[in-house]
Amino acid sequence: MLVRFLLPALFLGLLALGNAAWAATPAAAPRIGVMTMQPGEIFFERFGHDAIVVVDAQTGEATSYNFGFFDMAEPGFVDRFAHGDMQYYLVALPLQQDLSYYREVGRGVKLQWLDLPADQARSLAAALAERAKPENARYRYDYFTSNCSTQVRDSLDTAMGGALKPQMVGRSRGNTFRSEAVRLVSPVPWMWLGFDIGLGPYADVPMSRWEEAYVPMRLADSLREAKNAAGRPLVQAEQVLVEHRISPEPAEQPRHWWPWLLAGLAIAAAIVLVAPRKPRLLAALAMPLWLVCGLCGAVLVFLWGFTEHQAAWANRNLLLLNPLCLLLLPGAVTLLRGRRPAAWFGWLLMTVAGLAAVAWIIHWLPFALQYNQSWIALLLPVHAALAYVFGRRPSLLR
Repeated sequence: MLVRFLLPALFLGLLALGNAAWAATPAAAPRIGVMTMQPGEIFFERFGHDAIVVVDAQTGEATSYNFGFFDMAEPGFVDRFAHGDMQYYLVALPLQQDLSYYREVGRGVKLQWLDLPADQARSLAAALAERAKPENARYRYDYFTSNCSTQVRDSLDTAMGGALKPQMVGRSRGNTFRSEAVRLVSPVPWMWLGFDIGLGPYADVPMSRWEEAYVPMRLADSLREAKNAAGRPLVQAEQVLVEHRISPEPAEQPRHWWPWLLAGLAIAAAIVLVAPRKPRLLAALAMPLWLVCGLCGAVLVFLWGFTEHQAAWANRNLLLLNPLCLLLLPGAVTLLRGRRPAAWFGWLLMTVAGLAAVAWIIHWLPFALQYNQSWIALLLPVHAALAYVFGRRPSLLR
């Protein structure tokens, strides 16, 4: 009788011990990869994109954690965008669903499989799953310091216990926020002009490889050179998921300011030669220049004084694209009518030219560098020539 009671009890005990041992056994670690998408042809796709891929070891299901989502239909989105308070969010979606768009538009996608220890891989997968919940998904977006690529970089660094950042922060290729932004948007002229004119000295400090990782393709380059906790290469393997079928990423090219100077001097010479014979024609040509300079200057004042776009603050292009140019328009109308403007018109022209000269002087002083010598070379001769012919030669108008 005792045996009849002891055997079932022993079986249940062994079963409980087996269940406890199975529960204590850690699940197989997920596989982690970083997916990098090449730049697209739409203006907001020019910087490329990336995401973290997590493959469940048991089900084989691949999830793409994508930090690049925003909703233009949200109330106040445009106003927040203008003031530098954009909100983006993380979305978890099946890998093939995420890839379908890139296949459709021909943007190449490459996946880097990472050699992470099991505990780091689990930690990263759990952190991403938690952060992808609607209540945790949103983050404040910044073009250079908090975008889709820096979010991937920071998530990896956190999972690696902070071991990624030291490998990148002490190294630099000499690139700047401006040089990378202007390179990538160069196929879109209005974006190129906007970034080059709108960025201030903040954008011209040489970046570390850590900061450079705001560009997804640069992050992929740095991951290839990084090591994991065991000292092995962090990138275990790479594979192409989607072939690139559109224009490639723009290559790095040196920027020369002397062609801009030649153009500025040529325009200034034409102004001086045309003014004695056709002052009204010259006034008609000067009007759109003053209008563009004034409006651009007003935008720069707005970005510096009324937004959170730090990269646009303290922009010395204000001395070249001067809001005071708007006050020159009434004088231009007077010139078009064949009459001599009031004396203040000449003084204002001199002021505009003088402030443009200040931009040139500041460029050579030991202040924080702003790479705007091209705009100085182009606009300073033009402002000076207009001040000379209209501000110091009233005999042109009889």
